[in-house]
Formats: sequence, C-alpha cells, structure tokens
Amino acid sequence: MNPLLHEMYGQADPAQVAGLSRFFKCGPGQYGEGDKFLGIKVPVTREVVKRTWKDTTFEKLEECIASEFHEVRLAALLVLVEKFAHARKDPALQEKCVGFYLAHTDRINNWDLVDLSCYPLLGRWLLDRDRNLLYELARHGKTLWEQRIGMVSTMTFIREGQLQDTFAIADILLHHPHDLIHKAVGWLLREAGKRDEAALEAFLLPRYRTMPQTMLRYAIEKFPEEKRQAYLQGHA
Repeated sequence: MNPLLHEMYGQADPAQVAGLSRFFKCGPGQYGEGDKFLGIKVPVTREVVKRTWKDTTFEKLEECIASEFHEVRLAALLVLVEKFAHARKDPALQEKCVGFYLAHTDRINNWDLVDLSCYPLLGRWLLDRDRNLLYELARHGKTLWEQRIGMVSTMTFIREGQLQDTFAIADILLHHPHDLIHKAVGWLLREAGKRDEAALEAFLLPRYRTMPQTMLRYAIEKFPEEKRQAYLQGHA
C-alpha cells in the first residue's frame, strides 16, 4: 500500500474541486489547463505529509508525482522536502532527493508546486555549491515552471543575506513574456529589498522604466508611498 496516496484519497472533498480549479487557472487556454483536483487544501495536505513522509519510499513517490491530481503531486514534493530536511547528516540521501526533484520537473507544473518546494530543497542544496543550475533553468528552462524554479530557489540565499544571485537571475528574466514570471521576479526582488533597500534601488534605477509593471509593483511594494509613486510615475 502507498500510505501517502491512500491518505490523500481519503481527504478528497468534491465540494472544493471547482473552486480550486478556478483558482489555479485550469480552464481552456489557461496556464493550468487540464489539471485535476481532489479538493484538498494545503494545510490538510501538510498534515497528511507529516503522518506519512517517513513511510513513503522513493518508489512510492514515483507513483505520487505521476498522479493526475494536483494535490497528490504537491504531497509528493512536500514529502521530498521533509526527507531532504531530515537528512542533514546524509548528503547522499539529500543528493538523491535533489536528483528526484530535477528528474520530475515536468510534473511541477503550477506556481504553488514550484513555490512550496524549490527553495527549501534545491535552494538549500545549492547554498554552499555552484549555482549555475539556477541560471540554466532561468535561461533555458523547458517550461515557465522550470524558469520560475530558477528564480524562486534564490529565496534561500536571500534569507542567508546573499542577494547577488537574486538580482542576476532577475535580470535574465526581466523581459519574460509571462505574468507568472513577472510576479515571481517582483516578489523575490521585494524580499531582497527587505534585506538591502539600497541594493534593490541600484538594481531598479537603470531598469524600472522598461520592466513589466506587475514586476515593478511587486518589487517596490514595501517602499514608502512617496518613493513608490515616484517609481510608478517614472520619476524615481
């Protein structure tokens, strides 16, 4: 038996399916087109993961990450994050977790799946390693989700006071065509700015007039109102 799969199916709530499908834009032509839901909200999924991660083998994770159901794929990713976090003294197991993650990026196909998994796993793994992988994902990712992984994984570096990669990858994605990348880049720039507002302004000043408005709005959200308006009106 697959304990993770069994418990997730047991938490299904059909009354939630339509709302989740709308929220994650699963209609025709939308970014999540065709995805399916069991109707399980994230806090419930996290509780299932807490109960089952130790007993969920990589073989069982393969079954879950291949699921047609969004929440089951999320649960598989959160189990992977737990295994990685609890393997601090076992680099080989951590590397196995990272390898599994990178081998299944085709199943990480919505923003929540990216944002809840990439930085506590991939970002943490790369904290004391070469980070070129994230640049490659940002530049050459096969999907916008892989490109988003390249950006959002830098959250771990920001939390350690290391901002250079966030700014560099933001520059790569500055003129990306998709709104979900604009939001991710703006969000990470804002987080970097909380650490060093001067560094954020040094990044923005040569770029803010040409960057997407959504990206700019996210990036300057925490600025004082007068300064924020100056950026929005092109007078910074």
